[in-house]
Amino acid sequence: MSESKVVATQRYRVGYALQPKKVETFLQPSLLDYAEQNGIDLIPIDPTTPLQRQGPFHCIIHKFPTQQWNKHLQEFSAKHPNTIIIDPPELVDRLCNRISMLEAVTNLQISLQNATVGVPKQVFVNDPKTFDFDKIEELGLRFPVIAKPFVADGTAESHKLCLVFDRDGLNALSVPTVLQEFVNHGGVVFKIYVAGQRVNCVKRKSLGDISEEKLRTLKGSLPFSRLSNFSVEDEEGGGGAVETAEMPPQSLVCELAMALREALGLNLFNVDLIRDGKGERRYLVIDINYFPGYAKMPSYEPFITNFLLDILRTKKA
Repeated sequence: MSESKVVATQRYRVGYALQPKKVETFLQPSLLDYAEQNGIDLIPIDPTTPLQRQGPFHCIIHKFPTQQWNKHLQEFSAKHPNTIIIDPPELVDRLCNRISMLEAVTNLQISLQNATVGVPKQVFVNDPKTFDFDKIEELGLRFPVIAKPFVADGTAESHKLCLVFDRDGLNALSVPTVLQEFVNHGGVVFKIYVAGQRVNCVKRKSLGDISEEKLRTLKGSLPFSRLSNFSVEDEEGGGGAVETAEMPPQSLVCELAMALREALGLNLFNVDLIRDGKGERRYLVIDINYFPGYAKMPSYEPFITNFLLDILRTKKA
């Protein structure tokens, strides 16, 4: 999606409260410069200090999941209702666990050009020590499964995923976990970036397919960090699968993005989408992430800047 530069007619102060790592990756000089040239000054916020001592702000963007920050934001918003908050913390919380994040998808009815969108089968395991894993197939799952920490708060712990091949592989689980069906999907994941009404879809390398023959030789589990050295099926080799993969229909991408934006009540998120290897028109949402790594997306500077201008000018009108 091409973005054109917008001529600045008024200056806007947009405060950001982000963790240090997010500041480093998101607030790159290219974004700061582009935003400034288009009338937006991006102002750092100290999340540990009451917002009354900072500002003023036309808009605040944030990803700083602490109770203290939420309290500061709530108090400031009550006294400054004209300041736009992107997004309400209580709505962001919905994406902080891997069960509620996908509930919105199950309620959608999307079928375009004979394509459908759903979610993989999954089961929540609160206590791995007492859970009866012998019943896993009764719950609709079969190996292999992906074990994901229940909490999805962006921390290093929340990214410790592993691929589990059998019952013994589940013994290593120690924290509340979501077991998600593994679906062969050609080794490609489609990342749909959303910023308000603006949508962009890119494709990235993912876990390769696993044949039934290969599956019979696999035991235990492997963390995703080691899967790059793991010989899964990838006939294309390297990035070939990504380069040749057909993108989802643009109409489906846009409808899914806008439907989830309305259902979640959020502006800043991305959707990880895969295409079922057994049905080329069946798509599955496997994750939804709040305030994702936009800087990994081509031309993210105008994408974010023009989103902020959309919000600010709509509020002014």
